[in-house]
Amino acid sequence: MFRAASTHSTARRLILVTAATATAVLLTAGPASAHVEVESDKAQALAENVEIAFDAESESSTAGVTKIRVVLPTGIAPADVAYGEGPKGWKFTAAADGYTVGGPAVKAGVNAEYSVVVKQLPDTKELAFKTLQTYSDGRTDRWIELDESGENPAPVLKLKAAAPGAKPVSPSPSKTGTGTGTAASPSPTPEETEPSASPAAQAVEKDDDGLSTGAWVGIGLTVVVVAGGAVYLVRRRGAASA
Repeated sequence: MFRAASTHSTARRLILVTAATATAVLLTAGPASAHVEVESDKAQALAENVEIAFDAESESSTAGVTKIRVVLPTGIAPADVAYGEGPKGWKFTAAADGYTVGGPAVKAGVNAEYSVVVKQLPDTKELAFKTLQTYSDGRTDRWIELDESGENPAPVLKLKAAAPGAKPVSPSPSKTGTGTGTAASPSPTPEETEPSASPAAQAVEKDDDGLSTGAWVGIGLTVVVVAGGAVYLVRRRGAASA
């Protein structure tokens, strides 16, 4: 009887331990059960024209995904990213630090899958794409944690080492500047580069009446000379009469 009771007690403890372990695993895996996955067939450092696919898993049975906002990792400029494919009606919009894809809500419970094409991947071991996933009911899931074991991990793309001889290519120029964030001053057209008038040219510029400045100076001098001569004649006649 003692052995039977001992065996029954041991089995009971094993059942309780197993149930507790299973519960702990479920509770731990629950928050991260839905997330954003990223993959690429050319996941290699310094690879060019790489298509990267994203799968934003749905966590809602009543609302569909309408927008996905991504902050690009260091080494990838927004100007070097182009839209690949995505849900029907979705559009791609570049931002200062990344991009946004969005449009009509996908069906509730359905994942939002899309892709982008990157001009060249940087020379690093992994790339983290911080992502904000928005639903039609206004809810936003923030997949931004760099710790993969966190509750809201950012999608991370692991990269192979660069191929022998691979080199970085020049970055694409920014749409609003020269690639450094500073707007470039437009080159003046021939019509905008009229030379400044010299002093001699300014002296003969015409006024509102159509006469040049030099002509008006000449008229003024003539009036002064004539007036001076008239005064001289008047004084001379007066002296003669006296």
